[in-house]
Amino acid sequence: MEAIRINKNAYTINDAVDVLFSKLDEAIDDMENGRVISEEEMWAELDAI
Repeated sequence: MEAIRINKNAYTINDAVDVLFSKLDEAIDDMENGRVISEEEMWAELDAI
């Protein structure tokens, strides 16, 4: 789910919350299905950014 823009540069707080909950749902699904990475892998990915 993507946030829906009211105009070219503005989002409502509800849009932001919807996106946040969408990402949280994806993360929970990943955890339930065993699609997780180790802490070391996570830090390596963050360091690469």
